[in-house]
Amino acid sequence: MAHIDAGEILPNEHVQQMAAAGRVTQMHRGHQYADEGDTFEIDGQRFEVTDVTHRTLGDVTDEDARREGSDDLESYRERLNRVHDEFEWDDDSDVVRHRFEPVEA
Repeated sequence: MAHIDAGEILPNEHVQQMAAAGRVTQMHRGHQYADEGDTFEIDGQRFEVTDVTHRTLGDVTDEDARREGSDDLESYRERLNRVHDEFEWDDDSDVVRHRFEPVEA
């Protein structure tokens, strides 16, 4: 278990603030950036990584999209296309899901 920077899992300030507000509780990334049990802080609030799972984009569901701050899978896909240059959704692309939750001080 390590204490990591929130930016390792959550790519920008906007997403970090959504996590602090409880609207984002997981993040898929192209690589593994944390291990289960790792912790990070956002504005003094501590979070613990509770699950790290290797998946493909084809495994991502509407529930996953909602946990990442989107309304549904289609809006999640549109958001990824908008924020990543030259991104093309491929169901076979490998991703890593990082789930986390706030920890009481």
